Amino acid sequence: MAKKPDNLIPDYWEDAKAELMKRDRILRRLIPQFGDLHLVGRGEPFVTLARSIVGQQISVKAAQSVWERLLGACPRMTPAALQKLGVDKLAACGLSKRKAEYLSDLARHFRDDSVTQRDWSAMDDEDVIAELVQIRGIGRWTAEMFLIFNLLRPNVLPLDDLGLLRGISTNYFSGEPVSRSDAREVAANWEPWRTVATWYLWRSLDPVPVEY
Repeated sequence: MAKKPDNLIPDYWEDAKAELMKRDRILRRLIPQFGDLHLVGRGEPFVTLARSIVGQQISVKAAQSVWERLLGACPRMTPAALQKLGVDKLAACGLSKRKAEYLSDLARHFRDDSVTQRDWSAMDDEDVIAELVQIRGIGRWTAEMFLIFNLLRPNVLPLDDLGLLRGISTNYFSGEPVSRSDAREVAANWEPWRTVATWYLWRSLDPVPVEY
């Protein structure tokens, strides 16, 4: 499969923004605050998944710091280079031992061609998720981040994402805690652009661009 260029702008982004602003009064106020900023696509599947593993259970800022240290130790972020680094050197970049093991296992899957990445662009969201969660350390959240940041799927709603839940809480419920059911109800109005709405709610909490 040909590599997609970095900084790819989803072709649906402007239409999605316009539609969401028509339908949702919160997004009508929120979206214009971020001007021309948009979701940045990541062209390399391995790098996208590695970044997602790094970002599990930590803040965007902390994840960026660890990722930069990882790039310092492994400038050529390829499966072979990462696997060669080894678990101890990965952990020295600020990763937990478990995350270091997950990254090593991810590298092994890509080196062994035990993932069918050439088919992902033609598969529907749930089928891609089902394949990815077979890799150690990749759960539904990580697979959904991959759908958003690599495959640029327009209608992903990552209900396990704490940032999304906090964004809905802050913007729709005056800071009151929200359940997954609450989030699903709010998001019903965003179809088929739930990825775009999610991205703007992330932005409302943290102006540093989210990248995985």
